[in-house]
Amino acid sequence: MSESERSFEHLIDELEEIVQRLGRDDLELDEALGLFERGVGCLRDAGRLLDAAEGRVEELIESAAGDFEAIGFEVPDRDNGEAGSG
Repeated sequence: MSESERSFEHLIDELEEIVQRLGRDDLELDEALGLFERGVGCLRDAGRLLDAAEGRVEELIESAAGDFEAIGFEVPDRDNGEAGSG
């Protein structure tokens, strides 16, 4: 499957599978490194998809005057639920 065909949801599912497999006690080092590499690739791809989505949201936000304006938005920090720098 090419990178452009991989949905965000698919990437998250794959990451969850990788995390579960990495948690096994009987994992060989080579397999663990391969899984880790796949996981990093999934994270990069998911980040690109999120960046693209953010760009689309910024393009579509309409001001009260009816004009479109690009405004940024902050993603909540996963640790405390507050917006942060990432």
